[in-house]
Amino acid sequence: MATWALAVLLAAAAGAGAAAGADLEVLYQWNYLTYALPKDFPADGYIPENNVFTGLEVGWNRIFVAMPRLRPGVAATLAWLPKDGPLGSSPQLQAYPDWRWHSAEANCSGLISVYRVRADRCDRLWVLDAGLVDSLGSYTPVCAPKLLTFDLRTDRLVRSVTFPSDVRRLQSLFTNLVLDEAPGGGCDDLFIYITDTAAPGLVVYDVQRDATWRLNHASFWPHPDWSTYEVAGERFTLMDGVVGLALSPPQPTPPAAPFPGLQHLDAGAAAPAGGDRILYFQPLAADRLFSIPTSALRAGPPPEGEDLPVTLVGHKSSQSANLAVDQSDGTVYFSPVRETALAAYSPTSHTTRVVVYDPERLQFSSELVIAPRDQGRFWLTSSRFQKYFRRTWSPNEINLRLMRLVAGPAPALPAPSAPAFAPGRPVAAPASARAPALAPPALSLVAAPALAHHAFAHAHAPALAYQRIFNDSLSLFSL
Repeated sequence: MATWALAVLLAAAAGAGAAAGADLEVLYQWNYLTYALPKDFPADGYIPENNVFTGLEVGWNRIFVAMPRLRPGVAATLAWLPKDGPLGSSPQLQAYPDWRWHSAEANCSGLISVYRVRADRCDRLWVLDAGLVDSLGSYTPVCAPKLLTFDLRTDRLVRSVTFPSDVRRLQSLFTNLVLDEAPGGGCDDLFIYITDTAAPGLVVYDVQRDATWRLNHASFWPHPDWSTYEVAGERFTLMDGVVGLALSPPQPTPPAAPFPGLQHLDAGAAAPAGGDRILYFQPLAADRLFSIPTSALRAGPPPEGEDLPVTLVGHKSSQSANLAVDQSDGTVYFSPVRETALAAYSPTSHTTRVVVYDPERLQFSSELVIAPRDQGRFWLTSSRFQKYFRRTWSPNEINLRLMRLVAGPAPALPAPSAPAFAPGRPVAAPASARAPALAPPALSLVAAPALAHHAFAHAHAPALAYQRIFNDSLSLFSL
């Protein structure tokens, strides 16, 4: 079987792989998130160090942020901020749509735990409510997960969908969604793809038909070898499945494989048809980026004995939570957590570059949004989640940031300080008894002979992370 890989030169001195870069503009920043709390708010309803945002959406004049109830004391699970406040300020969060939706008691008609939200072209905000609390502790389901839709012009609820039992599992945790809107269609001519991160799967909601179904595949699952994360010298373990989602622009013609030997995970994998889109996805505990044509998602569960046409796009240098696609050219963006960087991969030219490298301000970015309501600018969060998880957040340090990309110089990358790393094993992690389907030996991709170095940032070799990613002839993203 022919194998192939993609390398990008990222040496700081030569600047070979870094095109024109960007800089980060910090709109808002906080030591701890604060809220405009009502006077009668219960004292135990707000524990500052337990509030962290995971979701972001940019409206016409407001920013929406989602704070899931990972631990007790989250005052509001969905809030808004003014879009253009003083740079670097720390405004109080305003509960959305108002405080009545954020009762301290379990109220299934209100909001329980929101991870992410998305706005559609008809100015409706789709809110994904996981329905459980204390997800990093007792993991307590209190209500069925649901999808709520608010009219952003009136802030009134216009739709509520409770996910039926046939698309849920006992440990389900619905964390992310993308909107697949038909070009030129009506407001309800869309499909919504939703991640189940803890009982890994994808749920599809056909808005027009008000129908849901669940899709399963081994690629949605986490990999034990990638369940440990290191950010700025701190490590934590989280066995999360599929969470990152992003849609490509409509495909004009079926793309051809750039090299012979490109292998799909399934023999029946098909290229997207003209007008189709590609859904990119990634488990959090994995180094891999996958894709699937949206026509396969919209068609419903495959017949018995058939599998989803999932394609392995490539391997990242480390895990990534966020994922976005530029609709103007199809470039895929992600933030490898170990490298505290924002990277870009072009599916057409098969090149990779570092857009921003910032070891202080890019400590764990859970969300990246390319905002059509802000001239297509890039917005992203960072939360130092490694410190949140380990309870090492300091009230005297900036822990949370909302940022935009602005024009800037090519990123200054750290110079290599050690000999080039030569891996002694394939790019694909070995199959294990716990997850045999994730790395079938017959389909394991290895680095091509001419590209002996790659960015396989193994969790058990943290000291080599920067050397691997920034040394020349190392890959940020390998195929």
